[in-house]
Amino acid sequence: MPQPTTSSLHPLIGQQPPSVLGLGLAALGRPGYINLGHGEDTGTGRSIEAMRERAFAVLDAARRAGIGYFDTARSYGRGEAFLGEWLRSREVPGDGVTIASKWGYTYTADWRIEAEQHEVKDHSLAVLQRQWQETHSKLGGYLDLYQIHSATLDSGVLNDRAVHAELARLKATGTRIGLTLSGPQQAVTLENALTLQVNGMRLFDAVQATWNLLERSAEVALDAAHRAGLTVIIKEALANGRLTARNQAATFQARRQRLETLAGRFNASVDAVALAAALARPWASVVLSGAATEAQLQSNLNAVAIAWDDEAEALIGALAEDPAAYWQTRAQMVWN
Repeated sequence: MPQPTTSSLHPLIGQQPPSVLGLGLAALGRPGYINLGHGEDTGTGRSIEAMRERAFAVLDAARRAGIGYFDTARSYGRGEAFLGEWLRSREVPGDGVTIASKWGYTYTADWRIEAEQHEVKDHSLAVLQRQWQETHSKLGGYLDLYQIHSATLDSGVLNDRAVHAELARLKATGTRIGLTLSGPQQAVTLENALTLQVNGMRLFDAVQATWNLLERSAEVALDAAHRAGLTVIIKEALANGRLTARNQAATFQARRQRLETLAGRFNASVDAVALAAALARPWASVVLSGAATEAQLQSNLNAVAIAWDDEAEALIGALAEDPAAYWQTRAQMVWN
């Protein structure tokens, strides 16, 4: 099995290198997020200046570790702005990193933790055109991949020919196009997306989906996407903190014991083992760390040293949850 690495994917979107670890900015660009214990990570340092400083520190640590794939979104508060400022201030060469962002959600929390609504989903052509301009103003010159944020069948985006035409136009200018998935129907959504063509050419170059030891229902569809030539990116490999030592829920006890046994076998943390499992998927190109602190990133980085084997694969078989139950639990997680 090819050993995972932290090397940059650029310019390999559309190809299939060994799995690499990337960094997602969902927990770095805004003061509130649904990860377990996110409030502990930000503490009282939730001002824009404090969040920028923390984001830069994690980005610097990621770069030192060899990570070259960075993923953000319009709805990640100031995620795009922080990433763009960091790239320019550190004079990172554009051909040395791969930068991905997403459109389709608008951040509405106004930097508040207890906002009534943190983001609003809208996959219309008008939102695409507006958010593309906003993204380009923050990441212009660096952006490699632009993704539909959480495409679902009920959002209608896979049937909107005007949106497809606009995405095809952006693709023709050199930006790769992808989609991200969410919910228990990830596999069905992806199957529909794989057939989507504009002017006889496949629209999507990449797919980003939730896969982790608790939610594996999309893996057959993701393998099919890989074989079709799409870059496959794994998000939420730690299940929003549920696959870390922070998850002390009584209902998770049996699974926690299995994970701790596996972590003991590799002399690693639970989070590193969960990420190593994701990196071991033969169809995955990038696995995103969602680290909010340097300490979390360093723990996550230990995943690349774990030599995943058949014994480990056998031990994770009993960890998966029913997809509907998994997504219901995720929907009930509190922004903090």
